[in-house]
Amino acid sequence: MGRLTRAEMQGENRAKILAAAREEFAERGFREAKIDRIAERAGLTRGAVYSNFPGKRGLYFAVLLDLAERAPRRPPPDDVHSVREALGAFARVWVSRLPLSTDEPTGEARLGRDLIPEIVAEPRIQQTYAQLLKLDALLLALAMERMLPVDAPPTRLTRVAEAVLTTLHGVGQMAAAAPGFVEPFDAVSVCERLADLDLSGGWPPPHTPWISPARPADEPWSPPSALDAVRDVPAPLTGDGVVAILGLHRLQAVEEAVRGAPPGSEVTAVVVTGDRDESGPLARLVVVDLLNHLRESFPRPAWPTLRLVHDETGDVAAAAGVTAVSDATETAVRIVDGRVVARAEGRGACHAAATADQPRDG
Repeated sequence: MGRLTRAEMQGENRAKILAAAREEFAERGFREAKIDRIAERAGLTRGAVYSNFPGKRGLYFAVLLDLAERAPRRPPPDDVHSVREALGAFARVWVSRLPLSTDEPTGEARLGRDLIPEIVAEPRIQQTYAQLLKLDALLLALAMERMLPVDAPPTRLTRVAEAVLTTLHGVGQMAAAAPGFVEPFDAVSVCERLADLDLSGGWPPPHTPWISPARPADEPWSPPSALDAVRDVPAPLTGDGVVAILGLHRLQAVEEAVRGAPPGSEVTAVVVTGDRDESGPLARLVVVDLLNHLRESFPRPAWPTLRLVHDETGDVAAAAGVTAVSDATETAVRIVDGRVVARAEGRGACHAAATADQPRDG
């Protein structure tokens, strides 16, 4: 057998570190876990751990992400036909994965118990997490909306989705903080009933004259290959529509593109960050976790058509003319016939690009 290449050796070391860290965090919890012990478990040096994961929190997020990405997936259901049924199925999948009050205090089932405390401990990460949940709610809402009858009036279900996620995250926290207090499967009935709740207010947003119209453009559009995280398939990004480059503190703006774009237009949210070591894996973790539940509870035709690309390298952002990214980035371009025909930057950019060349209210 030949010698491993540098990339192969790095991949092997990373896998060893993740496995060792998973054991350490499961046994001792995040606070008591030590990088030195993780290195010893992995048979590597402390320096090798830090060369792959610059901090313990980022390593913890990466461990949870690795577990979420490798979680077994059941096929989408074929017997779910309404929003109520879909939310019941979604909640059942969610609570089935919660740790039980009879579980041992250590072990992989308890690995996620330190996630919220670590998010709360860092205001910057709190802001990121809040925006990631906004994105989760939008993805869930778009799936719910695709379950509505074909003759139903256009309905925005984002706030209902937020109520569903609030309920389920709350049940998860109570299951961890007060084992045995909550009957998790009561959440299934609650979420089913939320399908009938009228929370449609709050959209469209009030007229905001400070949002400048998108600037006309005529530029070539040659995006690199990318992966759509929603459907886990290649995303060519060449169709007509809106491509929104969004930092982790501006993710909720993608809804402005989704709601404002002409019917049939492709909308792609390209997620970027200035903090790849901690916020990067957290972003992927929160989205993967939501999508794992959604794919097992909603039939495939109901999966959101919104495309989601995690742009760790910044290549997609660069193709859109964004050479420096941060968590506050908001840039959107309108694509027609393979060319950039409109461009907008700053707050309101998603709305401006999506509604370019469309009548404006007010």
